[in-house]
Amino acid sequence: MTRPGDPRPIVVGVDPDPTHRMALAWAADEAARRRLPLRPVLAEGVPTRGYGRGEVPPSWAEWNEALHKAGRRTLEEAAEFVAAHHPGLQVDPRLAEGDPVWVLREQSHDATAVVLGSQHLSRTREVFGSASVAVPLMAHARCPVVVVPEPEHTTQEPAYYVVGVDGSPHSAAAVDLAFEEAALRGAGLRAVCVWEPGPLRIFDEYEPQQEARRLLSEIVAGRGARYPQVDLGHELVAGHPVEVLTDASAHALGLVVGTRGRGGFTGMLLGSVSQGVLHHARCPVIAVPSETA
Repeated sequence: MTRPGDPRPIVVGVDPDPTHRMALAWAADEAARRRLPLRPVLAEGVPTRGYGRGEVPPSWAEWNEALHKAGRRTLEEAAEFVAAHHPGLQVDPRLAEGDPVWVLREQSHDATAVVLGSQHLSRTREVFGSASVAVPLMAHARCPVVVVPEPEHTTQEPAYYVVGVDGSPHSAAAVDLAFEEAALRGAGLRAVCVWEPGPLRIFDEYEPQQEARRLLSEIVAGRGARYPQVDLGHELVAGHPVEVLTDASAHALGLVVGTRGRGGFTGMLLGSVSQGVLHHARCPVIAVPSETA
């Protein structure tokens, strides 16, 4: 565990497949940008790359040792990959035993962020990047969780982040992190508030729109002064939150959302929405758990 006063590392779940390195690359870039140590973590419990079913030793001790050896090799390769891109970055690999969700949840207690990949693998090769790890981790992590897609997506210039806004405390925490990320990357920020038109549409649009505009203005108030270098845009969009946020973030550097909270006007950042964008967004998704709000 990190001692009091030590910098909180960027934790990244390492994929045993060397062709899946987007999450590791994103985490290394973030650690270097924030001047934080990087902690690559690999949880054991399933056979790793290069270890087929027919190669499993007959005894549990031999099988366990083979997993340890493969895990250490995977972490060594991950550290070499990071060193090639960021030679001066402090890297502290960890080989852990246990369920990946539990391992990363424990790691999140002293982390700045936990980073995962989003590729979906078969059950026999399920690693940190699978949705079965990302979704429960988003609900229980004590720090932001970043899910990075494979393969790399195409971004637009000038670069920008998108943040979902609904007026809840969790939304406010997401906005804070979005401003911070945009400032670190020299990027702009699109603050998007979604409202869903009612069945009467023409007759009931005005009041919901005004309330949404008020919440959007309130939640970004003051933050622009703290981050004057961030070009901020406000957007009020009618539609389904998952569809709107997914479309808005198609070419963004990242999409920032809260993970819970119906305290706001639309309830836009409920868990179902954060999970929805996790499955459909084509850029990194940064989920700010309720514990950080």
